[in-house]
Amino acid sequence: MRATTRVGLAGGLLSLTLAASLLASGSPPGGGRAGPAGLGPSSVPLPRVTPSAEPPARPGPRHQHTPAAGPPPHRHVTVVMSGDLLWHNTVWESAHEDAVRLGTHQPFDFGPAFAAMAPVVRRADLAICHEEVPFAADDAHLSSYPVFAAPPEVAPWIASMGWDACTTDSNHSIDQGFAGLVRTANLLERNGVRHVGTFRTAAERRRPVILTTRNGVRVGIVGGTYSLNGFALPPDKRWAVSMWDADNLIAQAKAAKAAGADIVLVQYHGGDEYSRLPNAEQVALVRRLTACPAVDLVFAEHVHVVQPITRVNGTWVVYGMGNMIAQMDPVYPRAFEGITVRFRFTQSRHGFRVDRAAYIPTYWNLWSPGHPIRIQRVDRALAHGAPDRARLLEARRMTRLAVNGLATRGGTTPGLRER
Repeated sequence: MRATTRVGLAGGLLSLTLAASLLASGSPPGGGRAGPAGLGPSSVPLPRVTPSAEPPARPGPRHQHTPAAGPPPHRHVTVVMSGDLLWHNTVWESAHEDAVRLGTHQPFDFGPAFAAMAPVVRRADLAICHEEVPFAADDAHLSSYPVFAAPPEVAPWIASMGWDACTTDSNHSIDQGFAGLVRTANLLERNGVRHVGTFRTAAERRRPVILTTRNGVRVGIVGGTYSLNGFALPPDKRWAVSMWDADNLIAQAKAAKAAGADIVLVQYHGGDEYSRLPNAEQVALVRRLTACPAVDLVFAEHVHVVQPITRVNGTWVVYGMGNMIAQMDPVYPRAFEGITVRFRFTQSRHGFRVDRAAYIPTYWNLWSPGHPIRIQRVDRALAHGAPDRARLLEARRMTRLAVNGLATRGGTTPGLRER
């Protein structure tokens, strides 16, 4: 059953407004352009809330259990990650339209848009989303690009999809100030979803995020962002957002291993928006990360288009997964395409190593009234005769080119499958 919150749609929903101009060229310090070119800014007031002094009690991860004595040999764990959940105002419009059409008596129903991807998420031993933007206090205080405040109903829906954790470090982490950062973490954790890369207290930052799968594999998750879009953290809360410098991420990865993690996944949020190849800062960061024995896989978001999947220093790297959902300016067709990646780790006497790597190309439509957003698994939609065949073929071709963009001589990345 889809988990939702019963609140009124106060103030109405925002209307569709396309951005008037393209992003300016060039990159700010840290290797990424400023916030995404999306739909027009909203004019609703921003929320004012007081953050809780300490994190609330959190239910245990939904896949956690106490393993039997003596772990079984050759254990496996499948990890699934997806790109940016970027809640532009027309994504809410689409979800509201679905709620009205289905008579769910809720302000938003996000389920229909993600129906094709729900089984992929739920079948994973561990599923990780990227909640790029903070949540609003209520539906009367929603905000779209460039300063976001997403519907709070997103949090229970994330849990209902089957995600176990969400990375929350991004250039939008403090769009709603430190209060918004705390509110976002609280809402996720109250719904049984761990948050990664932002911190409500200094003590929380010192505690590695480690989730335990059904068969007792302990997976640590570390994250960091390149920028906060010019917003500043309070001077006494500099610890509240993890940044993407290598020393910081490596220290967190080592701490997770020291705390008992069998596998450590490192996420970063950065790169040049709409560039299908990593920039020099991404490449340098990845080289440092993958040279560290504590790092078992690197994955990333932010650029809103798919970037290559490859191996660096023998470690799998996903340079960019594109969006999971967004409504960018349609002059960027690649921003309506993404990938969900799936890696299987298998235990041996040398620890856990990836023995299966795969990606799932996705595509979704631009919303207009009467045409709600639907994410499609590209290969499956083509196999079932979807009517927008030409657009799906284009999405598959361009995604393949991006994913294999660092393969030698125009080939494909060895060991990587398309699903």
